[in-house]
Amino acid sequence: MANAKHTSKQQVGDYGEDLAAAHLELHGYACIARNLKSRFGEIDIIAQNDRHLLFVEVKTRRASAYASAGLSAREAVGYRKRQRLIATAELYLAAHPTARQPRFDVICVELTPAGDCLGVEWIENAFA
Repeated sequence: MANAKHTSKQQVGDYGEDLAAAHLELHGYACIARNLKSRFGEIDIIAQNDRHLLFVEVKTRRASAYASAGLSAREAVGYRKRQRLIATAELYLAAHPTARQPRFDVICVELTPAGDCLGVEWIENAFA
């Protein structure tokens, strides 16, 4: 699916989150919340299957941005961001107890300069 019309940072991010959610659903996860905000920060996607409750950070970048930044998907989520995600997830878990194993994943969506999806990198248990 091409997305050349999405030029703002917000539009590109939203498109990447849509692609990440579709990727999770293809792998048997149900997306139960998007863009959950707290006083600490925001979780892009919360998804679950019968075993896991995922808190997912989505990074969407054009291919040229990866090359110039020199960062891997794992490095794109720094210590402070991880701490904010964990704090927000703890609030969610306090309000929604579950027997599922919580996990923090990162999904990196790479787009061409024209906005076509080049690939999706899914890092499971990214904060371990």
